[in-house]
Amino acid sequence: MTESTAKKHLTLEDRTEIQDCLHKGMTFKAIARRIGKDPTTISKEVKKHIQTHISLNCKDETAVCPMLLKAPFVCNPCQKRRTCRLPKRNYVAKLAHDAYEELLTECRSGIPPGKEEFYEVDKVVSEGIKKGQHLYHILQTNKLNVSKSTVYRHLKQGYLSINAMDFTRVVKFKVRKTRPSEYVPKALKLGRTYDDFLAHTDENDISSWVEMDTLVGRIGGKLVLTMDFTFCNFMFGSLLDNKSSHEVAEKIMHLKATLLAEGVKFDDIIPLALTDNGGEFSNVFAFENDINNEKETSLFFCDPYKSSQKPRVEKNHTLFRDIVPKGESFDSFTQKTVNLIFSHINSVKRKIYNGKTPYELFSFTYGENVAQMLGVDSVHATDVIQSPKLLKN
Repeated sequence: MTESTAKKHLTLEDRTEIQDCLHKGMTFKAIARRIGKDPTTISKEVKKHIQTHISLNCKDETAVCPMLLKAPFVCNPCQKRRTCRLPKRNYVAKLAHDAYEELLTECRSGIPPGKEEFYEVDKVVSEGIKKGQHLYHILQTNKLNVSKSTVYRHLKQGYLSINAMDFTRVVKFKVRKTRPSEYVPKALKLGRTYDDFLAHTDENDISSWVEMDTLVGRIGGKLVLTMDFTFCNFMFGSLLDNKSSHEVAEKIMHLKATLLAEGVKFDDIIPLALTDNGGEFSNVFAFENDINNEKETSLFFCDPYKSSQKPRVEKNHTLFRDIVPKGESFDSFTQKTVNLIFSHINSVKRKIYNGKTPYELFSFTYGENVAQMLGVDSVHATDVIQSPKLLKN
């Protein structure tokens, strides 16, 4: 356990890993060692957030299973939990984290209702607002030991004797739109970290793989999923309607079906891939497993905020940005547009390959038919356009 993790609150990833470890029958001590916490912390966390469920076939709602009287105190690891007719007690990571966040919000935003200072602030602020004074002016003039954000928070919670209609500017405020961001659960990264990737390539003497990433156009708009073959920097892309794991999984499955229809298995060309921790890549099984749900490809994740661990795809993105500058929208793009861009990118001669193009090296290795299945065609050297003029033409 390190100092950096020992004194930090449990995150949703930590709680998800606790839940997964409980399902596997691991002890509190083993779970604590895995996430860098004290075993007592794990024990308290589980006991505090036990969820009781009484099924319709329960024979006695007051009965307690003897196995619940000792650690881990929940039914998660029990093999008979689906058929058991006793009340069930489970640890659910999402519900536990929601309860934690609710408690944290109450602790940080609550007010001491009996404090004379609060009522004095309320009186001064209310009188000033009714005179049309700005909030900052009121706080500075009266030397009130409270911030603007605190006053606005108390206003929103209904603690003040005035309402939002009295604030000439508050009524104009728009509620910020927030979107829940996806993430790759820590449990899914077990055996798929960058250290595991290095060990895998070293043990199997692998020198090339596919680096995967996404290119963003307009925030909230369409994106491009990119894959770069490191042995030749051949890169192709798939247009995404949104940045979700479901969208990426659908594109991957469509690609697998397209290849298989032509007699090419996905792992014949992509047996190993490396990507970042973006939530769009959280459906690892859609990438790793074939249509029969048998593993065919290995997927690994870089360390957080370490884009330097997949330098080739990041470098190759600069060629894409020569044609589509950063900040420009992809919303008008079709898959044909993306294919056209990468056809020109892959036809650029590279010094590192003695004047050969990525397309030439890739097609020599896998065949031109595979390159075309990935949407990439050869462009004659004199016809290559590596600027925004490509799309204008």
